[in-house]
Amino acid sequence: MGFAINGKELAVKFKAEIRSFTEIMVKEGKRVPCMAPIIIGNDGGSHYYLNNVIKLCNDLGITVKVHHREEDISEEKLCELITYLNNDESVDGIMLFLPLPKHIDEKKVTSAISYKKDIDCLTDVNNGKYYKGESSFIPCTPMSVLNLIKSTGTSLAGKHAVIIGRSNIVGKPVAQLMLNENCTVTICHSQTVNLAEICSRADILITAIGKPGFVTADYVKEGAIVIDVGTTSVNGKITGDVSYEEVIEKAAYVTPVPGGVGAMTTIMLIKNLCEAYKQNVY
Repeated sequence: MGFAINGKELAVKFKAEIRSFTEIMVKEGKRVPCMAPIIIGNDGGSHYYLNNVIKLCNDLGITVKVHHREEDISEEKLCELITYLNNDESVDGIMLFLPLPKHIDEKKVTSAISYKKDIDCLTDVNNGKYYKGESSFIPCTPMSVLNLIKSTGTSLAGKHAVIIGRSNIVGKPVAQLMLNENCTVTICHSQTVNLAEICSRADILITAIGKPGFVTADYVKEGAIVIDVGTTSVNGKITGDVSYEEVIEKAAYVTPVPGGVGAMTTIMLIKNLCEAYKQNVY
């Protein structure tokens, strides 16, 4: 039987590092990192997540300046707000909640964010730097995946990593991270033939497709590391892509849902904020 990779416990380690950093800044008489979330409308899920972000930032000594605008805000006014925040030297990172209202061009608005403050990795500039291997912010969910894998103490070089899902948010950037770690990478998707067979050869299996319980023991190699990024609400309960109880009997390590990748993503966002702060202040 394998082990659960506890995202909550790993997040505690990063929280301690960030809290220590902000405390040092205060002792040195410097301001602390500042995040500026932009939220449009009154979507319950977005506001729930925002409240969690605010609570965590308060706990870690991070300043938060929330900018809430109504659903009917014009694209021009939203871009003006972003430009204002880009030029505000007291703001280190901008967090734009998506999706935006239908009358707003999402690509245009995200492109307006300064790449130096793009802590959620939404801009083409940051994405281009990321895929070219240049210094950039790393997307929060993929970075959570990498840190969870590394927490097992496994050497990644030469390992076969299989990723189920090719989204721009998870699948593709995770593949790039695995390549950066010298893994051999296979990306699978809805048109992949013999999916179970390919997955069963993976030393590291990462799934992000939003299909509850899709990955069963047949998809898993004995002793593999399985990272479940999927989150779907089933009868009011958040459920992952992996049939957890079945797979953990075969894999060496499995991330639970909840308590795995999701427990890490917000702290990775704040880690990016601290990096932006260092570039801004020093």
